[in-house]
Amino acid sequence: MNVSQSEKAADAAGNNALILAIETSCDETSAAVIRGGKHILSNVVSSQIEIHERFGGVVPEIASRKHVESITLIIEQAVKESGYTLRDMSAIAVTQGPGLVGALLVGIVAAKSLSMALDIPLIGTHHIAGHIYANELVHDIVYPSMALVVSGGHTELVLMESEGRFRVVGRTRDDAVGEAYDKVARALRLPYPGGPHIDKLAVEAAESIVLPRAWLEADSYDFSFSGLKSAVLAVINQTKMKGLVLDEAALARGFQESVTEVLVTKALRAVRAYGAKQLLLCGGVAANRGLRAALTARCEKEKLPLLIPPNALCTDNAAMIGAAAHLKLKRSEFTELDMKADPGFSLESWSVAAASESIAE
Repeated sequence: MNVSQSEKAADAAGNNALILAIETSCDETSAAVIRGGKHILSNVVSSQIEIHERFGGVVPEIASRKHVESITLIIEQAVKESGYTLRDMSAIAVTQGPGLVGALLVGIVAAKSLSMALDIPLIGTHHIAGHIYANELVHDIVYPSMALVVSGGHTELVLMESEGRFRVVGRTRDDAVGEAYDKVARALRLPYPGGPHIDKLAVEAAESIVLPRAWLEADSYDFSFSGLKSAVLAVINQTKMKGLVLDEAALARGFQESVTEVLVTKALRAVRAYGAKQLLLCGGVAANRGLRAALTARCEKEKLPLLIPPNALCTDNAAMIGAAAHLKLKRSEFTELDMKADPGFSLESWSVAAASESIAE
């Protein structure tokens, strides 16, 4: 970053900083303008669900092509809706990873081009940090906090002892929650994405088929859902072999209850063990009604503040990327233009610098 970029960033790193954020990690093309890390001035999202639905999942090559087709229009719309111009922006933020490498590259190329043309800093941003700090757009996060991240590709418990400092204390050893939902939905011949359809069946079910819980080691905060998926397939196959009619709603409810009990129990145990003052629910599966209801009830019983973003901020969007990127902007921690897409990007490595007392406000 050159001297003029540093001066611009220093002048704009406070509460009125405008970040143009771009998100293309999977099958949503999104751009947003965020002021001061908390105020959404625009958040435009173009979903590809209808395109990928016929294939039963995201096809990376198609996703990348659709990002290329729409990225310019989405950015233009986001800037227009914000009421500002590109020249008013303080920095450009973009998802660096994790995600599909071809999809990530589309957003990164657009972000680099804008950074160079406007002579403003570039901030490569971690996708999961975005999901976590989506909460900052509607709540005040108090530290230390524990984040339960549940999405199509991630299931993690993340401790934040201070702002922008991440430590993963638990993660899935196989399928993420969202993957498990999609695989069970496919076995039940439900449309993609499967999560909302399983959730709807589960909520409407009068009873449930009891399924196993994978607790792993007694002191572990890790998760495992592949065995649960296999248990669901076993119920389906046994029902067919016996010539019986499968109660799909009861099976969906049993699956959701198993997932939810493990997630809620381990999250609350981690909160107590690490002395967290809040629990944050983050990621696309955070829109699941069964999980929201179970966590809400348990946190009310424990008198623990629970933060959940609105549904529109749970799924992939650029506003959350702008919120996370503000952590870097106000510390003048920027990304060089030789940044590469990083599908395996470590959340802990993206943490802000430990010495952060000299934050511009």
